[in-house]
Amino acid sequence: MGPQFIPADSNDEQDRLLNELFMPPFRKGYVRVGPNKVLLPLYYLDYAGRIEDMEVRDSDVWIVSHPKAGTTWTQEMAWVINQDFDFEGAKVPLPERFPFLDHTPLFDYTDILPNLPELQLPLFVSDSVTYINEMKSPRYIKTHLPWELLPKQIREGTKKPKIIYVARNAKDTCVSYYHHCKILEGYSGSFDNYCKLFLGGSLCFAPFWPHVLNFWKRRDEPNILFLKYEDLKKDLPAVIRKTAAFLGKDLNEEQVDLLAEHLSFARMKSNPAVNYEAAIEINRRFNLTTADGHFMRSGQVGNYKEVMGPELIAEFDRWTQENLAKSELTF
Repeated sequence: MGPQFIPADSNDEQDRLLNELFMPPFRKGYVRVGPNKVLLPLYYLDYAGRIEDMEVRDSDVWIVSHPKAGTTWTQEMAWVINQDFDFEGAKVPLPERFPFLDHTPLFDYTDILPNLPELQLPLFVSDSVTYINEMKSPRYIKTHLPWELLPKQIREGTKKPKIIYVARNAKDTCVSYYHHCKILEGYSGSFDNYCKLFLGGSLCFAPFWPHVLNFWKRRDEPNILFLKYEDLKKDLPAVIRKTAAFLGKDLNEEQVDLLAEHLSFARMKSNPAVNYEAAIEINRRFNLTTADGHFMRSGQVGNYKEVMGPELIAEFDRWTQENLAKSELTF
């Protein structure tokens, strides 16, 4: 049995903005799930029970994050380290070797596919849960689901996969997620309205702070590693060493330097295995979304200053301070 939910279809401003500005062809509505009222597409309910009861393996490596917190960067880092620097294997598209558990619940193509017979979806898109269940070990699994919606075996501790959580400051996350949602998820509104939805906990996988803090408070558990995007930017080799130690791998300095170069923003942005340009091209070709842009955009810390005015920055800062006041977490 899946978690409790309520439809996100009330007359309040959040629900009205969401349903007016964020209803692409592959969405039929939204629900708020569980005690934190996590926002997810209606289609998630078809998969909630299967995710809840999923067979987890102790040998799994999970990357968990709020969207646009450095997920792809962390996935590629963890995969290369754990696969002993198999750069040939790393040429396989990341979604295939490191699939996204909640991919299928995000994109409901059931009414679209009959009209687009030429749109052939691989299993990791059409049924991401089955794809992951059938993978050989060690499995690499990405998810944006918050702690309370992860499979029961993880929450109850009966299985202890390696979990790497990566977090990023709220302002840069919001800006990056806005561009992502325009090009890949069909958001059609303004940046100002997007910020209202972000602050109000009305975007997929929100609310933001419970997502981050539920992993922050578990950061000392032996199977959980908590990373910050800002630290990857500031000292990538140090984070590579920390991640390798967590995964039980011993790297020499030559390997650290080699991986740091592979993970540089310029290399990642031009690498077709990780830059999601193929997915963007499918959306354009079949008119599933209309905005132009790139999955990897700036990769900077503090990029929010280019698009947020002083009042909006102050609002985000107050919101951040309120939510982090009782924690030791800083960005």
